Amino acid sequence: MPATATVIGALLGLSTQMYSNALRKLPYMRHPWEHVLGMGLGAIFVTQLVKYDEKLKEDLDKMLDKAKAANERRYFDDEDD
Repeated sequence: MPATATVIGALLGLSTQMYSNALRKLPYMRHPWEHVLGMGLGAIFVTQLVKYDEKLKEDLDKMLDKAKAANERRYFDDEDD
């Protein structure tokens, strides 16, 4: 999965830079270092986005477990009284 996210991010950065040059009616590869920079930033962005999504899922699972435990205590522990 990390390799896929890196490739998608690199393509996103490259296409953004090429689109920017196309809008300004400049040659597509006017400054190649800008394309490399865009690819690097895109790869970092998408990789961090995937990491954030995984952490968010873990946090949600923890919260759901806590809510389930609280509900079980609330409804099943009161029957003993």
